[in-house]
Amino acid sequence: MPKTVWATFSQGKVELLEQIAIPDGTRILVTILPDDESDFWLKTSQTSLAAVWDNDEDDIYAQLL
Repeated sequence: MPKTVWATFSQGKVELLEQIAIPDGTRILVTILPDDESDFWLKTSQTSLAAVWDNDEDDIYAQLL
């Protein structure tokens, strides 16, 4: 299953901002987010997530807690 993690690029290397286990030789896909566009993509992702999770049908699960 795909996993998305934040990273930075420094001195020619991609440096993950969190520890995750990745076997050697694993192929990865890197998407470059220009600093001036990162807020746009973050807000877009939040909007999509809210559309999926913020609905009346799922409120029944909140009552189980």
